[in-house]
Amino acid sequence: TSLLQVTVGFIFSQETCHLFLLNTLSDFFRGPTVPNIRLAGLEYVLHFTAVDGKIYMRSYKVLLKKSGCKIPRIELEEIGPSLDLVMRRTHLASDDLYKLSLKQPKGLKPKKKKNISHDVFGTTYGRIHMQKQDLSKLQTRKMKGLKKRPAEKSAEDGGATPKKSKSA
Repeated sequence: TSLLQVTVGFIFSQETCHLFLLNTLSDFFRGPTVPNIRLAGLEYVLHFTAVDGKIYMRSYKVLLKKSGCKIPRIELEEIGPSLDLVMRRTHLASDDLYKLSLKQPKGLKPKKKKNISHDVFGTTYGRIHMQKQDLSKLQTRKMKGLKKRPAEKSAEDGGATPKKSKSA
């Protein structure tokens, strides 16, 4: 299910206690991070509004109705729960302690993998860098039929006489 979170209100960016509340709410209702939202895949909307010291939380279901054009008409149907929240007692931590709580360990951050790419189908490609190979020194399988005879070796060496084998 897809969930969209919307916050409205100037007070969320103005007061620090409301900013911390917004940070907590976004962490609590956070879904997967996606680059694009497909309209047909969006099912629910959470709406937070801050007005006159109160915070209103409403949840809606997205209804896609037929319209005269290609894009459907969007209607929101209110579903539960609906909350009216009031900030009463706030005791915020010091800035140093807050920054320390936001610090993430280095083990959680993914390392950048070099020379790895992905195509649109999800196939992973890796690039390997190697030195140029000298194919003249490549060891191949030696077969008896490919061995040179002593007469052929002497012709290659420039007419030198082949060594005579010991006769029994």
